[in-house]
Amino acid sequence: MEPNKIQTSLPENAYRELKPGEAYTPVMPASSNPKEVTPYSVTMGIIMAVVFSAAAAFLGLKVGQVFEAAIPIAIIAVGMGSVLGKKNMLGQNVIIQSIGASSGVIVAGAIFTLPALYILGLDAAFWQVFLSSLFGGLLGIVLLIPFRKYFVKEMHGKYPFPEATATTEVLVSG
Repeated sequence: MEPNKIQTSLPENAYRELKPGEAYTPVMPASSNPKEVTPYSVTMGIIMAVVFSAAAAFLGLKVGQVFEAAIPIAIIAVGMGSVLGKKNMLGQNVIIQSIGASSGVIVAGAIFTLPALYILGLDAAFWQVFLSSLFGGLLGIVLLIPFRKYFVKEMHGKYPFPEATATTEVLVSG
């Protein structure tokens, strides 16, 4: 890839298993130093988390199923960056999407357990529900960390991860 060319899509080898000796070069290599965690990205991520948490909670309690918000949040993040005339937003958009998309996972854990407390007639205080949600989320993160290298590097191209690929394409194209 030419150094001056703006990349608007993932490299071809992002979708398949790597050949022996072939290396995948990420769109944002570790040697680059883009803006990522900024007041704008954190604020927008929190706003997206609040909005999509409310939507996921309503839908989950009403219908019994939540939705994955990663792609809509990525589209909104890219669109807002374009509307505001911001440049080189990939790193910030990844932060916005990451913070915002965590909303559905946390909400799903809460909305599927809270009705069970009421159905069983158990009396749970706010702090008990809050701590169980907090510890459940932390436990998920702690258990995910050891598997990151395995799934991202060693299993590259073996599993399709269609939603993650679509979200990444939206972010890179923006």
